[in-house]
Formats: sequence, structure tokens, C-alpha cells
Amino acid sequence: MPLAFLRPAWFMENAAWDVAPARESGIIQSFLQPLDKPVPMIATADIGRVASELLQQTWSGRRIVEIEGPHRVTPNDIAKGFSKILGRPVHAKVVPRETWEALFKAQGTVVPEPRIRMLDGFNEGWIEFESGESGSIKGEVELETVLKSLVER
Repeated sequence: MPLAFLRPAWFMENAAWDVAPARESGIIQSFLQPLDKPVPMIATADIGRVASELLQQTWSGRRIVEIEGPHRVTPNDIAKGFSKILGRPVHAKVVPRETWEALFKAQGTVVPEPRIRMLDGFNEGWIEFESGESGSIKGEVELETVLKSLVER
């Protein structure tokens, strides 16, 4: 039986948490750091499109399908996108690593370690696609498109 595993990048829609702070204070908090480090991100619409295309293909064996957006995104890119859409300055600000555990527990996370390790993996570069950026399938949806839809909600 053919089997495919989708391995999507960081969801662009995670920026939904940043809409209110971008509007209200012009500051978005970033766990991804440094702020100028590009991270693979993908729109959920692209994940759905790729999954739909896979269902129409024929293959045998097992496939791991790594997908990311048209280009990698930095936290500063997210802030710039919000600036453009909201028509006001928006800046990204680093959330210090030593505050994460207490912050996540205050938000109701009983065991914050898995989330912290995931963030460490992106920040330190050990969460990466097997073939790197060149080996992933590229999506079509741009970050600005996703941010605009989040702001309009």
C-alpha cells in the first residue's frame, strides 16, 4: 500500500497570535530567533493543495513529502508584512529564552518542554528538512497573503 507522510514547515497561520499586538502596540513577540534568521514556513492552503495532489498520484512504497512556502521567512519579515497591511510601524521583539518555561506554564501548558525543544530546534537549526531547502516542495501562497487574511478576520 502506498503511504505518504506530509512534513510541513512552520505554519504561517501561527502569526494569528500576532495580529492583536501588531494592531495595538506595534510590537510582535518572537520565539523564533534571531529575528533575521530565515525559517521554513508554509500556508495551510498549500498543505491542503499538496495533500490533494498526492491523493491523485500513483506510487508504491513510502514517501516523505517535505513542504514549505515559496521562500523562507524571518520574524522581521512578519513584522514588515504587518506594517504594510496595517499601515503602521510594526517591529518584532525577541522573547528571552530563559522566560519561556514560566510563560508557557502561565498560559496553561502543563509540560512546556516539547514546545521549547521545537523552538530550540528551529532556532539552533537542527529541525530542518532532510534535503534542506533545495529538496522541499515549494508552496505558492506568500506570507503577505496569509497575514492579510488574518488581519481581515
